[in-house]
Amino acid sequence: MKASEIMTTDVVTIRGSATVAEAVKLMKKKGLRALIVDRRTEEDAYGMVTETDVVYKVTAYGTDPKQVRVFEIMTKPCIVINPDLAVEYVARLFANTGIRRAPVIQDKLVGIVSITDILQKGDFVEKPKALSLEAEIVAARDKARALCAEKGVSSPECAAAWDIVEELQAESAHQRAKKLVKTHFEEYCEEYPEAIEARMYDD
Repeated sequence: MKASEIMTTDVVTIRGSATVAEAVKLMKKKGLRALIVDRRTEEDAYGMVTETDVVYKVTAYGTDPKQVRVFEIMTKPCIVINPDLAVEYVARLFANTGIRRAPVIQDKLVGIVSITDILQKGDFVEKPKALSLEAEIVAARDKARALCAEKGVSSPECAAAWDIVEELQAESAHQRAKKLVKTHFEEYCEEYPEAIEARMYDD
């Protein structure tokens, strides 16, 4: 699944010059935890103001929210998501940065995606990425072995096929945050040592 499939398209925005009191009123009215702060121009960046910003930066100091502007407490530029980004990468971006939501941008604002969207609309329970990736690795490995048997162990086609297998294995290892002990290609080279020569590329 992609970000575009789980995002909320009804996005509420606010001006950076609005008061925090206006932002709170809008959040309460719409039942939201965050608002996207509009760009002033096409070259400008989007911002975000969250309930946490209000509580930590205004309420905690007893400041009058009618005297504070949104631009004073917002995050800008904020992390944005490409609508074509796979959901697992959205989740990983959230995990790596500690954010809980981000606007989805494709030239302009098209939606917002949150951890709630991932949890409620994602298909990670039915289709965990790790399982589909493992199946893809096995299929690519079998294809590489068959291609090498047909074209020759030292052929460029054989080398290219093993490149694909290793890229998939690297992605799988990165997902699990584990180092690869031995790649399928290294195992193949134990049987066919001459295969390694075909993968020595010029810089």
